[in-house]
Amino acid sequence: MLKATKIIPLGAIACVLVFGPPVSAQDAPAVPPAQNAPAAPPLQAPGAAPEAAPPIEQQDAAPGVQTPSPGVQIPTAAAARPPAVQPEVGADWPFYGGDEHATRYSPLSQITRDNVGQLRKVWTYRTGDMPTGSAEGKYAPETTPLKVGNRLYLCSAMNILISLDAATGQEQWRYDPQVDNAAIPYGASCRGVSYYRAPDASAGQACGTRIIEATLDARLIAVDAESGEPCADFGPNGTVDLWQGIGKKVPGWYAVTAPPTIVRGIIVTGAQVKDGEAEDAPSGVIRGFDAMTGALAWAWDLGNPALTGLPPEGETYTRGTPNMWTVAAGDEQLGYVYLPMGNSSVDYWGGNRSEAENEYATSLVAIDVTTGKPVWHFQTVHRDVWDYDLGSQPTLLDFPADGGPVPALVLASKQGDIYVLDRRTGESLFPVDEVEAPSGGVEADWISKTQPRSRYHSLAFPRLEEKDMWGMTPLDQLWCRIQFRRASYDGIYTPPTADRHYIQYPSYNGGADWGSIAIDRERGIIISNYNNIPNFNRLLPREEAERRNLSPIYERNDRSDEEGRAEGEGDPQIGAPYAIDVNAGWRAPFTGMPCTEPPYGGIRAIDLKTGETLWNHPLGTARRNGPFGLPTYINVQIGTPNNGGPLITAGGLVFIAAATDDLIRAMDIKTGEVVWEDVLPAGGQANPISYEVDGKQYIGFMAGGHHFMETPIGDYVISYALP
Repeated sequence: MLKATKIIPLGAIACVLVFGPPVSAQDAPAVPPAQNAPAAPPLQAPGAAPEAAPPIEQQDAAPGVQTPSPGVQIPTAAAARPPAVQPEVGADWPFYGGDEHATRYSPLSQITRDNVGQLRKVWTYRTGDMPTGSAEGKYAPETTPLKVGNRLYLCSAMNILISLDAATGQEQWRYDPQVDNAAIPYGASCRGVSYYRAPDASAGQACGTRIIEATLDARLIAVDAESGEPCADFGPNGTVDLWQGIGKKVPGWYAVTAPPTIVRGIIVTGAQVKDGEAEDAPSGVIRGFDAMTGALAWAWDLGNPALTGLPPEGETYTRGTPNMWTVAAGDEQLGYVYLPMGNSSVDYWGGNRSEAENEYATSLVAIDVTTGKPVWHFQTVHRDVWDYDLGSQPTLLDFPADGGPVPALVLASKQGDIYVLDRRTGESLFPVDEVEAPSGGVEADWISKTQPRSRYHSLAFPRLEEKDMWGMTPLDQLWCRIQFRRASYDGIYTPPTADRHYIQYPSYNGGADWGSIAIDRERGIIISNYNNIPNFNRLLPREEAERRNLSPIYERNDRSDEEGRAEGEGDPQIGAPYAIDVNAGWRAPFTGMPCTEPPYGGIRAIDLKTGETLWNHPLGTARRNGPFGLPTYINVQIGTPNNGGPLITAGGLVFIAAATDDLIRAMDIKTGEVVWEDVLPAGGQANPISYEVDGKQYIGFMAGGHHFMETPIGDYVISYALP
């Protein structure tokens, strides 16, 4: 689930502690590919689109979709749909990730290192959506706009759909679905919307082009891209109820914060299921809907693969199964959608999970949208009890292998590993080792004895040592070192413990998270920002949890106590023998500063072909960070926690905000040098875009802030351009 850790900040002392040589990926001898991977189909000629492949049968694949039992809705057939021509990135930014392959790369080159210093804010628009009442302390918009034609399309934190003139920022229309504050899960977030053009749509046709979003209160909404009016042919008056088949509605427990992915005319969406509440949580079912009518095309319920439509009356999709809260990626040619899955509903206890959950949790799953059947899956953590769910959207590309381009995808994980997979089969193009994992904890006989490790690249830092306990003051440092000695810690994948605290490093915030990576295929460079900070956790025996009155969401009438609370900071985990208490970012109680030495976040350039580090720098200054929540105003790169991702342009620049210093910056992609920056009116926890109007290149961005990251909340949409 989304983990925007409630962390901050650093003080002036950190400035002298951070700088050192870039961290490089370690060279490793070649080993044979991971076992049990399906063989790759023949390679395509350079530049050729891969042929649509039939589903690959794997020995460990879930059973195929079967004929539904009587009374179950029959899925709508989608197999006859041919691949559609997809809109291109350049003048437009038509997908959440820029192009259909989610590279977050713009081919526009008007803005360069030489002239970026002249970049100016040309307009600012305010959505008017700011927290009121029970939403106070719960806003984190995280919005990335789309640009199609002369319009920008975006959603506000509470799912208000808005269209703006891309050149002036003037509002053209808005549609407010009236989402109630009670629907807010961890935070009010709407990362983006999806654009769809109907096949053979005529000029002026109502809803011939449409904007589709999924909401915090679990609705799928389609409106006319030209007018903002609901599409009458999409469900009942433009809305599909995603609560169907989920069970009793508990506001805030089941929500959607990510834009849907549309492949072959099928809208694919998962949902965010609020973690830590109970094993009997809403299902993580993935569903496909017809983009024109909103009719359910198929459902993939990993706990009941025979159920491919709506459950029979009075029943639900399998409860408590792994969900997909983040953004999927789609391959229109293959007809596949790639699902980054989370772990099961109780993150820190696994003994009651089914074998199907163990198989698919924390995996990338390829689904054939024409059938709704899984084709392959690739697991990045075995028996995940660390909440290392996959947060990054996969990036698709033809990988420059020695034998010729391979249709591939690049997947970044929270624990730091980056994988390169053949997107037709799931086979890794680089060796993946199964390495021995630490043992012990409360489930010593259940946790996996090994864990996968990518030989391609890892963002992870070396294991912590006592000397890494930093502290803002001598008292902080002493306290943190004592806690380090008392805690259970055996490196990454240290098992959860109840008799004492254990250190989780990296934390559930990564590594890489929902901001995802960007890839410049021309230069052969991956850009990834990351977090480098631990959590300090302890499982709470049920008796202790009851003494602390830790109750699940379906029993909490007044949820005001959740304001500003980090995920896992006292979650009941009903159905498991333990609750969980997480000190997110492992902050000392005196100053609120992290126990470990900075940098707490960075940004790295990686050679696409080899996986070697090209440069690596801290990301974020101390200007808005400091002890006791007080800013130091020191504009020195020390590396802060960050959420949001990078944009690469053909002009050789990387644009990124993400850090907790309320700055958006441009960096030289060759060196990582910051060559331009601007102060934002609110926190910058979102992804930038680039687009063009009348020959002028713009950089667009939403400064909405983030309550968990403790940055100022705002409703600003900003566009930059050269004079």
